[in-house]
Amino acid sequence: MARKERDGVEAQSRWRWLRHSVRVLAGGCAIAGGLYAFQRVERFLLRDQRFTVTVPDYGLESPSLSIDGVRYASRTQVLKAFAPDFGRSIYQVPLSERRAALTRVDWVREAAVARVWPNRLIIHVQERDPVAFLQIPDSNGLTRFALIDGDGVILQPPKNGGFKLPVALGIRPEQTIPQRRERVHHLVRLIHELGPLSEKVSEVDVSDPDNLKVMSRANDRAVVLMLGDHNFAQRMQTYLNHFPQIQQRLPNAATLDLRLEDRITVVEGKTE
Repeated sequence: MARKERDGVEAQSRWRWLRHSVRVLAGGCAIAGGLYAFQRVERFLLRDQRFTVTVPDYGLESPSLSIDGVRYASRTQVLKAFAPDFGRSIYQVPLSERRAALTRVDWVREAAVARVWPNRLIIHVQERDPVAFLQIPDSNGLTRFALIDGDGVILQPPKNGGFKLPVALGIRPEQTIPQRRERVHHLVRLIHELGPLSEKVSEVDVSDPDNLKVMSRANDRAVVLMLGDHNFAQRMQTYLNHFPQIQQRLPNAATLDLRLEDRITVVEGKTE
């Protein structure tokens, strides 16, 4: 009886080993077959001309590229990001690398690149929105204008701009992006609160976040207004309501302090 039991145990062990071997062999065959099929498909995608990104003719864009959202960014720089892909399979295009390259183009905030078979690339660009001008001095003592967006990124003015924005003071290129971003946020908050009154503002000084200053122009007269850090619209409206009296009684006033709700104080006057 003991011998029969041993024979039975040995038989079961052999069957288990055989089943395991069959499973391993079947799995290996499946993996090998899958790799072979993948290689065949990949070779097909790499070599078939239907999947080739069309090389652009001289002076023309590749018909394989479809680009939207570009208004102020350099279209040439956007196309240049895909120059390595012309003449090769769309399967080889590294989409994440191309998106990263696009975000390094001036004015491009975000970008999306999609593969559309057999050989098209759809590129969508989201450009940055400028909120103010900057005056940037150069090494020759001259001043050039640039733009800055809500993230604190400095932008080169495009040829087809025509922006009607205030000049921001107190923001400089040597500041870090977080520093510029913080000051820009104060400027945006002020402009947003002023609403339609912001049309009378030509400059915003954000050097001191606790005391924002604006330059207001009316009747060919420019006056700096100290608005503090809140109640911007109310203080600006107070100045406009009393402008005729200010013009008559304080014709030489250059800087007015509006931070006290019940009075307007002359801080600086012009000498004639």
